[in-house]
Amino acid sequence: MSGSDSHPVRRRAFVLSAAAAAGTAALAGPLASPASAAGFGWSDDGSNYVVDTGASLVFKVSKTNGDLTSLVYRGTEYQGYDGKNSHIESGLGTSTVTIAQSGSTILISVTYGTLKHYYAARSGENNVYLWTNKADTSVSATRYIVRVKKGLFLNDEPDSYTYTSSTIEASDVFAKSDGQTRSKHYAKVRVLDYDHIGWSTGSVGLWIVRSNHEKASGGPFYRSLLRHQSADGGGLYEILYYGENQTEAQRFGLQGPYVIAFTDGGAPSSSLYPGTLTTSWADSLGISGYVSASGRGRVAGVGISGRNTAYPYTVGLANSAAQYWGSARASDGYFSIGGALPGTYTLTVYKGELAVYSTQVTVSAGGTTTLNTIAIPSSNDPGNASAIWRIGDWNGTPGGFKNADLMTYAHPSDVRAASWTGNVVIGSGTETSAFPCYLWKDVNSGIIVHFRLTAAQAAAAHTLRIGVTTAYANGRPQIVVNDTWTSAVPSPPTQPSTRSLTVGSYRGNNYTFTYSVPASAWLTDTSAYNQLKIYVASGSGTSSFLSAGTSIDAIDLLA
Repeated sequence: MSGSDSHPVRRRAFVLSAAAAAGTAALAGPLASPASAAGFGWSDDGSNYVVDTGASLVFKVSKTNGDLTSLVYRGTEYQGYDGKNSHIESGLGTSTVTIAQSGSTILISVTYGTLKHYYAARSGENNVYLWTNKADTSVSATRYIVRVKKGLFLNDEPDSYTYTSSTIEASDVFAKSDGQTRSKHYAKVRVLDYDHIGWSTGSVGLWIVRSNHEKASGGPFYRSLLRHQSADGGGLYEILYYGENQTEAQRFGLQGPYVIAFTDGGAPSSSLYPGTLTTSWADSLGISGYVSASGRGRVAGVGISGRNTAYPYTVGLANSAAQYWGSARASDGYFSIGGALPGTYTLTVYKGELAVYSTQVTVSAGGTTTLNTIAIPSSNDPGNASAIWRIGDWNGTPGGFKNADLMTYAHPSDVRAASWTGNVVIGSGTETSAFPCYLWKDVNSGIIVHFRLTAAQAAAAHTLRIGVTTAYANGRPQIVVNDTWTSAVPSPPTQPSTRSLTVGSYRGNNYTFTYSVPASAWLTDTSAYNQLKIYVASGSGTSSFLSAGTSIDAIDLLA
């Protein structure tokens, strides 16, 4: 994944920036002789390759399976908890592990079946650069996890969690004694929103700087594991592919570099961020699947017209092999997406997270594909339609609805959640904030919206629209008007098949349900409130918050 060329700091531990450049070549020079421990170089302790960066970092990689077995920064060991190493997935089996030095770079290569993994060190840097090439499904490799010893950092981030003895869903959602919930799934931020994740004591910072995610799946708004802590220690993740609430097929190929970075307590250098990081020094290292900057291209758009300037716009590129994105400039919609592999992509323009335009674009190596102003047809944005009333905004998210913000980092049963029930009155001024962001068959199905119509409005048929962002167990809305007219049960759109609403994600496939309500369904008394009841229809799911459900984007009655 990629982005525009820069972006401001968002949070203490998250900074958004652009797509990482990458590249390919072959390792230069013969295997270097082990260097002394008093400076940049490597040695062999019998079980591990030991790399001294010549700065304040010394790390070890197992010669047997490619695990990262030690991370010593300023003399303190940070690697390891509960007897576990840092590694791909849950660790590889016996692998072929080699090491070579080329000038100021040391590269350790790990081969396990069709999977190839790499560690690189640069002289004078407190960084470990990593690449992972997953060629097919024969090897399970969906993450790299840095396992950190307990007691070195505080567990003070809202998206981090501590294991407790109270499991409330599956084996991965927990409740604390105060009623708050925690899970490794609760990311709070989208991939678009962060460049790095980690911890800081104020004097030492340990971070993973994410890759450009070009071979990941799910697009710019996807949420996945970031970090966790337990009584035994903590974990920092680079997710290579995450299947929970996934909207896309898995992509294969080289991902990286992603970086394990130590600092003096501050954020990692912005020069490591995806879209800023340059790795020309890796062009000749022979990393499998590596494509250099010269083998990549750029897409630039001079502007986007037809935007609603109250919303941010994002431009995404995606095909079966890669994905990238960039932010459209607020003033005119200009965008630039660099570091893309050659190929033909679907270009999608998002208003918030709602796709409002798409076209095809071709990227060529070493070239820039320049697009004239993209004009978004007014009809492509459902928010442009004239409505008698509207709840929420058509932006592809449940933002503004009751409990929406909390649901990206908490379970629906969390003590901080407002009641999931309660009806809504149009004209009250609280229509959106009072309407729950999620509806479940077993929790709040049948919620009522009260509204008045003028005589002219009541004399005509109208279209009611309900936009959703995802659904669980084929949950979809069926409506009843004034207890006299009932819609048919709509067919379920394609949505992810895993959990979603309970694991911190509303991101699925946006879909709009439309219902043609006849004039005979309305009340003719203009002083009386019409009643719209919204039910969740589905024969799937289990009970409570795992019953069939759906996430709401917007609801409106068209004029």
